[in-house]
Amino acid sequence: MKDQTDIPALMHDIGARAKAASRELAFASAERKHAALIGAAEAVWKNRAAIIEANAEDMEYGREKGLSDAMLDRLLLNEDRIRGIVDGLRAVAEQTDPVGAVMTEWDRPSGLHIKRVRTPLGVVGVIYESRPNVTADAGALCLKAGNAVILRGGSESFHSSGAIHQCLVDGVVKAGLPADSIQLVPTRDRAAVSEMLAMTDYIDVIVPRGGKGLVGLVQREARVPVFAHLEGIVHIYVDKDADPVKSLNVILNAKTRRTGICGAAECLLIHKDVVDTIGQGVIKALLSAGVEVRTDETLRAIEGTVAANDTDWGCEYLDSIIAAKVVDDLDAAIDHINTYSSNHTDCILTEDDAAAEKFFERIDSAILMRNASTQFADGGEFGMGAEIGIATGKMHARGPVGAEQLTSFKYIVVGDGTTRA
Repeated sequence: MKDQTDIPALMHDIGARAKAASRELAFASAERKHAALIGAAEAVWKNRAAIIEANAEDMEYGREKGLSDAMLDRLLLNEDRIRGIVDGLRAVAEQTDPVGAVMTEWDRPSGLHIKRVRTPLGVVGVIYESRPNVTADAGALCLKAGNAVILRGGSESFHSSGAIHQCLVDGVVKAGLPADSIQLVPTRDRAAVSEMLAMTDYIDVIVPRGGKGLVGLVQREARVPVFAHLEGIVHIYVDKDADPVKSLNVILNAKTRRTGICGAAECLLIHKDVVDTIGQGVIKALLSAGVEVRTDETLRAIEGTVAANDTDWGCEYLDSIIAAKVVDDLDAAIDHINTYSSNHTDCILTEDDAAAEKFFERIDSAILMRNASTQFADGGEFGMGAEIGIATGKMHARGPVGAEQLTSFKYIVVGDGTTRA
């Protein structure tokens, strides 16, 4: 390993080794990749005590930095969460290998047979913040799709990510694949991020996973293509034909299950016809659950709420806070969401099929839901085993980015001495 104080040389070395590994991974068998991921899962579980010990160092570092309770929750690893990491690795391992899959094929009058087949992207750079489980998720998905990956975790998760990374490398090496298939940048120095964003000779795509500040930095400065993942300004609209019980259950889960994830509800829109029924019940339940509810003038009549200001619309709290306002109808809700949404995930609660269809048609977020908690906005819950992030852009990948979304394609053209007139 190069001198860690010479960041350009360090990153050049990492990039060159990743590129070399990617050439071998491009034709690695499905069986070897499966073995690598199963081996990594076994290593994570075997070394769970060491991972939890490393995480304790990170938790102390996070508390010293003044991280919020929600951010500390994102950082925390315990045995249950490590079991989740293991399950995620196994789930990705068992998925169908996307590389080489025929997307479509056809014959031409010229006599040519043409196939479009999935192929790895090459080298993926992943820049993420405090969630150490991303180390496993991103490493596994990139490997499954035949890509080498360079991981740059947040300073808060430095020790946890390092411990998990060692387990991934253990699985990769035992399966006979290059150790450089999954690399972790071994420094907290932010200059490493700037270097990654300019590594056009080595990195084929950058995936940022974190808050608005990180994503904005990557989008502004990257010379490498980026899978955009903006913040999760997640709306739930309670329609006039919403079911009261479903609404209560969904909203409480969407806000309170884990407040620090990007699928947590951040803004509640309530149809004026149900303010005194469903609206009252839901807001009182949120208050009872310890959520701070910032409301418009109409809802301020509910005891315990606080007044919202203009910055509350379009805010990602990642905390036990939610904004709430009354809207005149479905059109007003759609207009509000289209004005303030980050195009991540938005939800309608209604029993009216026509209202749901209009909501789905006129809002262009990556994920749209009906009568379901927005905390399901997750690649694992979509059956992808894990996700490298939620892409909110419209190019190449959108929504949860799993192994299939981490591939490109190439055309295979076969003739029989065929010539063009």
